[in-house]
Amino acid sequence: MRGARKLSLDMPTIKPEALRNAIAIPKRLLGLDLGTKTIGLALSDTTWAIASPLETIRRRKFTLDAERLFAVVDEHDVGGLVLGLPINMDGTEGPRCQSTRAFADNVVAKRDIAITFQDERLSTAAVQRMLVDEMDSTRKRRAELVDKLAAAYILQGLLDRLNRE
Repeated sequence: MRGARKLSLDMPTIKPEALRNAIAIPKRLLGLDLGTKTIGLALSDTTWAIASPLETIRRRKFTLDAERLFAVVDEHDVGGLVLGLPINMDGTEGPRCQSTRAFADNVVAKRDIAITFQDERLSTAAVQRMLVDEMDSTRKRRAELVDKLAAAYILQGLLDRLNRE
């Protein structure tokens, strides 16, 4: 694939492994599942063990989205953001990854906050499968839940990774 680049775990704003040293305890982490129409949010506990779905932001202009995001950061004493990185199945980064990285750059330009990325491959598919198989949710209910549950799935993946180390 021309123009695509292989994933490098050294490229995030901050390496996931460096989060504990960059963020004062007992700050929380906020997971984000960035979509074109919505941003799913999930919040960690202060021990960084459990991720819980929080809310879904309907995207408008970046300034308004950032305003709501920072209100959540302040309200929940968040010390860092974990953005799902939509890597292609072959490990390359396409336009959606560029968009996610640009979002991170724009956030950091507005506020000094630690940001890292977590591979989000199949997160939405896994959440949708769970909603259908385990919860027998209606299509409308799934649409309401999927973004914040995907954010929780992404954040929990990072928390599990950090706690294994």
